Amino acid sequence: MAPSTTLIDPIPSPPSKRQKIFSVTGVNIEADILSISDEKGFEDTATISSHPLRIKPSGNAYTSESNLRDTSTGLFAVFPDELIIDILGYLDAESLSQLGFTSRGLYAFSRHEELWKALFIESPKSKLPFTWRGIWRRTHLSLPFSKEVLIPTPDLFSDTLHRPFHMSQIPLKPYASKIPSQNAILCLPDMTAEDFNQKYSTAPFILTSPVKDWAGYKEWSIASLVDRYRDVRFRAESVDWRLGDYYDYMRDQTDESPLYLFDRAFVEKTGGELGRGFTVPECFGKDYFEVLGDERPDRRWMILGPERSGSTFHKDPNATSAWNAVIEGEKYWIMFPPGSPPPGVYESEDHSEVTSPLSIAEWLVGFHREARRTKGCREGICKAGEILYVPSGWWHLVVNLSPSLALTQNFIPPTQLSAAIEFLRDQPGSVSGFNTKRVRDPYGLFIKRMEEQYPVELQAALEKLEKKKKTKWGTLTDTKGQGFSFGFGCEDSDEE
Repeated sequence: MAPSTTLIDPIPSPPSKRQKIFSVTGVNIEADILSISDEKGFEDTATISSHPLRIKPSGNAYTSESNLRDTSTGLFAVFPDELIIDILGYLDAESLSQLGFTSRGLYAFSRHEELWKALFIESPKSKLPFTWRGIWRRTHLSLPFSKEVLIPTPDLFSDTLHRPFHMSQIPLKPYASKIPSQNAILCLPDMTAEDFNQKYSTAPFILTSPVKDWAGYKEWSIASLVDRYRDVRFRAESVDWRLGDYYDYMRDQTDESPLYLFDRAFVEKTGGELGRGFTVPECFGKDYFEVLGDERPDRRWMILGPERSGSTFHKDPNATSAWNAVIEGEKYWIMFPPGSPPPGVYESEDHSEVTSPLSIAEWLVGFHREARRTKGCREGICKAGEILYVPSGWWHLVVNLSPSLALTQNFIPPTQLSAAIEFLRDQPGSVSGFNTKRVRDPYGLFIKRMEEQYPVELQAALEKLEKKKKTKWGTLTDTKGQGFSFGFGCEDSDEE
């Protein structure tokens, strides 16, 4: 018999017209009917469970006689919701639990899952074998599902508390559907290194067959990996968990942004087994970062995650290109060329910081429709057995449409050598992946090794950069065009 949560509802609240009541393991749950449609008329209807405590968005407060957020949080009511959460973030688990006993309003704030996620990850418990219990609070308190008591607060209205859960329930597959033909990423069965360098290295594409030829492909799966390496610790963002514990988390969580396993030492941790099972596709040719030998930056990762996990918009490190091979599952990619940040994504002038929505779901809900209409947008679904190529400098967001296992590797192909040199030279503060104790000057070391091994290619790349510099300077100083021109602003200017 499945366990059930005790539900205490001192103030029953009838569902609205857009809600219906149904039962899951003995718990009465409210649900919204969400309709997602795009500009071409595609529509997908899904049932979205309401917040476990029945918290509602702030806008509902305008039609309500009271809001627990204001009447049942004491002096905290004078603060914005975000600040209340920040303050509660300084409490330990016992203090947070005790605070939740003082009022229904503070009970709701004290149950915020992001607070308990931080408490668990920062605690010694996350470094030991543990039992994942579906949510962060239960896991941190070692609380069985059957012992949890929920006190609904349907008269509390807060976007800060409601949004993360709501975003975790929004179906993402509709956003990967009906890809406009002009946006579709090119799919190819295979290609030669010559074709790659001459035709395809500057735009994304999907190779539809190479992974199936790998020696280990037929033996690999998420389940088989867990069977073999259950007790081995892999890196999942900020934690190192046993693979078995992460697998339990994968199968039973409702996070808005699920933890994403992204391990750079997977070859060593599997005794070299995974390293022997795959080969770099021949079409990608030379990788100039190989000149650094053991001093090269991080280059390859094993990636594992549940449905909805993935990476928000970013560019690959050190101006490298990359290939991403899907072993199991499906990944949706949406990409934009260099110099064209996606809608809703803002990059600082020195390229060192990126500001964007907090989660993949939030970006898709707010900006996906505009993105599809943006020039240069590319979209595609990479399936098991396929490889997606990410060119240097391209912005990309990727989300798993199903539980997914993949391998990826960054490299510097011949056509992107000058871009990598320019990045190492001009953005030293953004260079990453090097062992800083062994490599104090990545740019100097790379140039030295290239001079020793590929002097002709290096000279050609440097000449290309010099030509680019002169062309840019000429554009800026061209007074006949629309470029920048020098002036002191005192002849015809009305401003000081």
